[in-house]
Amino acid sequence: MHARVAGVVRPATTLQLALGDRLLDVTTRALVMGVLNRTPDSFYDRGATFELDDLLRRAEQIVDEGADLLDVGGVKAGPGPEVTAEEELDRVVPTVEALAARFDVPISVDTWRATVAEAAFAAGAVLGNDISGFADPRYLEVAANANASVVATHIRLAPRIADPDPLYPDDDVVAAVESYLRERIARAHAAGIDASRVVIDAGLDLGKSAAQSLELLRASDRLAAVGPPLLLSASNKTFIGALLGLGIGERRDASLAAAALGVARGCRIVRVHDVAGTRRVVDAIEQVLAA
Repeated sequence: MHARVAGVVRPATTLQLALGDRLLDVTTRALVMGVLNRTPDSFYDRGATFELDDLLRRAEQIVDEGADLLDVGGVKAGPGPEVTAEEELDRVVPTVEALAARFDVPISVDTWRATVAEAAFAAGAVLGNDISGFADPRYLEVAANANASVVATHIRLAPRIADPDPLYPDDDVVAAVESYLRERIARAHAAGIDASRVVIDAGLDLGKSAAQSLELLRASDRLAAVGPPLLLSASNKTFIGALLGLGIGERRDASLAAAALGVARGCRIVRVHDVAGTRRVVDAIEQVLAA
């Protein structure tokens, strides 16, 4: 259950998140997850951190800016040229190893492949950020064996498949996402993953129209009430651009507004490109609500 005050949501009991050997209290403090892409075709940075040296410089910057987690991805979510498991491993594993050696910050691996997750966990990652909703039947087993945490994300079809006209039963995207996430949580628990190691994500823009993504953002309080920490991945996405007709390089302020609304309504992790700005937003909201 969650407490409500004028649209602001806070867990009624202590909410903790285990990341490796850390146990973090996220009851009132939202975590900022910084995005690190080792992809040549990222929708946002267009390969700016594809080279490992460039990625490590960016990682140093966002750690200094206050990132609580680093999220490493080797394949973009949207359609594009095929990336084999071997290519993804070559991109992700050395990156995780280098980050773990340099920074005392939990590392998340953004992959839907169990083989990549397994290697990344062995290299030092402690969170598997799987946008496929555990489509790989070995994913949860691999995470449980590594004592890693997982993100259960809603997606309608599958990663890398275009979904231009997503439809949901009774035109109720919130109910569909909530039901899906509850089932994925149960699946993670059945695989032996402790409740403190499960995170949920509504998957904004993943098989959702702009209107459906906005509806899910507004319903963050309802989704947060499902139980596990709710992750918000809205930064610079298509639905953000649709709000005001903004191009990819113009979405910073609207992304910060989405983060502020999400955190106020119960999101406990925000996955972002602008770590410095989001850190200030999250800290300001925490101070306002504590006043």
